Amino acid sequence: MDYTTLLQLLDSTLRLATPLVFACLAGLYAERSGIFDIGLEGKMLISAFFAAGTAAGTGSVWIGMAAGIAASSSLALLHGVASITFRGNQLVSGIAINFLASGATALIGQNWFRLGGQTPLLDRDSRFSQIELPFADAVSSIPVIGPFYIETLSGHSILVYCALVAVPTTWWLLYRTRFGLRLRAVGENPEAVDVGGISVAFLRYRAMLICGLLCGMGGAYLSTGLAGGFIRDMTAGKGFIALAALIFAKWQPVPALYTCLLFGFLEAASIRFQNLEIAGIAIPVQLMQVLPYILTVILLAGFMGRAVPPRAGGTPYVKER
Repeated sequence: MDYTTLLQLLDSTLRLATPLVFACLAGLYAERSGIFDIGLEGKMLISAFFAAGTAAGTGSVWIGMAAGIAASSSLALLHGVASITFRGNQLVSGIAINFLASGATALIGQNWFRLGGQTPLLDRDSRFSQIELPFADAVSSIPVIGPFYIETLSGHSILVYCALVAVPTTWWLLYRTRFGLRLRAVGENPEAVDVGGISVAFLRYRAMLICGLLCGMGGAYLSTGLAGGFIRDMTAGKGFIALAALIFAKWQPVPALYTCLLFGFLEAASIRFQNLEIAGIAIPVQLMQVLPYILTVILLAGFMGRAVPPRAGGTPYVKER
């Protein structure tokens, strides 16, 4: 594999890892607050649909993204109401959200567009355009660094860069702010937070709103940045892969980025090397396509060590009288 091919592969890695980063960080905020959220898939899916559908109708990708974030945040609040206010089973609530999003997008899509649950193809104004980073001409002549800057780092949509910026921002919020300290505390010992006069429910709802925002951005990127429209179940398990990445990263934002990049790299490789031959033996296309999912199982089963979730995760908080 030559250097140009490697750069193109890394370029695809960034694009494909972006929705995973958004969803992984969304799950990080939710689970750090004590709310287990396996509904990341559903929130991304409904965001992808409403972002593409609204962008197709209005011709504005920004209005489309706002609609996607609103839809995702609505499901996040629904999950919060079920888990925080009514103290329901968080796993059941997350599964219900996934089913709701899958069914609703297919039904509403067929009603609105009559395209079998899909949205129309988006034109240029209805999609996120590529951004050329500054100084590309100045560094183009520098060996190794210049091609890497131009081919890999430059030329992505704004949401790719937002995902990369969201990682250090999340680290700073969690470990350098009062909000982050309280959020981590409510996921470990909500009784102590309550004794300190801080509302456990309010903190957890704020975490769910952040979760909805990030899932909304990830879903909007799928349909208006990575693709040119919505197709049925286009998330294709990315929410579950992001959840696996979060567990493998042990609920830390920077390791979560590296893990998402690893999954993005494997998906990019599975797309690029579909006609791969090793020692004259052709590798089945299906094996390359399932490679990211196989890695998910292998990592979680044997190579991650012991991952300890937030102690109060999955347990509804009942305030003592």
